[in-house]
Amino acid sequence: MIELEGLTKRFGAKTAVDNLSFQVRPGVVTGFLGPNGAGKSTTMRMMLDLDNPTSGTVRIDGKHYRDLPEPLKYIGALLDAKAMNGGRSAYNNLLCLAQSNRIPERRVSEVLDLVGLTAVARKKSKGFSLGMGQRLGIASALLGDPEILMFDEPVNGLDPEGILWIRNLMKGLAAEGRTIFVSSHLMSEMALTADHLVVIGQGRLLADLSMADFIQQNSRSFVRLRSPQQERLKDVLHGAGIDAISVPATGALEIDGVGPERLGELAAEHRIVLHELSPQRASLEEAFMRMTADSVEYHAHAPGAALPGGPVAPGAATDNPARPADVPAWGAGFDATRKGGE
Repeated sequence: MIELEGLTKRFGAKTAVDNLSFQVRPGVVTGFLGPNGAGKSTTMRMMLDLDNPTSGTVRIDGKHYRDLPEPLKYIGALLDAKAMNGGRSAYNNLLCLAQSNRIPERRVSEVLDLVGLTAVARKKSKGFSLGMGQRLGIASALLGDPEILMFDEPVNGLDPEGILWIRNLMKGLAAEGRTIFVSSHLMSEMALTADHLVVIGQGRLLADLSMADFIQQNSRSFVRLRSPQQERLKDVLHGAGIDAISVPATGALEIDGVGPERLGELAAEHRIVLHELSPQRASLEEAFMRMTADSVEYHAHAPGAALPGGPVAPGAATDNPARPADVPAWGAGFDATRKGGE
């Protein structure tokens, strides 16, 4: 188990993590979500004692990471796949880690086979593609066969087969009772992988609850009805005290707060033909966008769209101090591991 209590990190006047407290429990995949700049990477670095907190504590099975005698046997982590020594082969990168943690050498071959890198085990890692580098990083996290695993953007650079593999791997490890903590910006993938969510914004905790509860609490769920007898259906619903919203674009009715079973029974009772009776539930992405709307630090705009305060020509100066014209577009090149980064 990972326990955070009052975790705070300041870089000068900037508070990257603000009094953060939560637990990451065994037996489930816990997703760690937040907009860019929310403090996710800084939090994960403090978990591994790569950054010292300004205040608060992190405990891994009741201990600080620095106090673990052979840390890879307790917790395996992938924060930056590029951290491997490019001049060493995949095998030797892992062998050095194994020897420093008193892990048997045979385990190196086992994890290389597990991640699909056996064929390139003796090749220098500097020639690896992004996806191969990710697999090597995952292998290093698995090397000590730890009870706790922590991944930051584990599917980055993986092909569809690799994404399916890491998803099944994480779910399988959680099913064995291990603690799995994973950060990702891919909402569709997180929705398929995580059982529980921890969401932060501007360094503060926004949510700590199950995937189902998070979506339910941060989105609208309704039932969509379509019928060739639409007006009669509306009258029946009104007579039952049920409000229906007409949607001209789809020719459907949308009903909140009433289950599909009740609506289907009403239609059958009055012999109304239905062409559609479908519960609609928001996606994780929609729920996440609603939850974090006020915590987004970098707002992008469509080409030609007016910025707050009026239209601004591309490359023009702006007097908006919160959004200067030369703010870079943070993307794949942004180093989130730098001090004060995400």
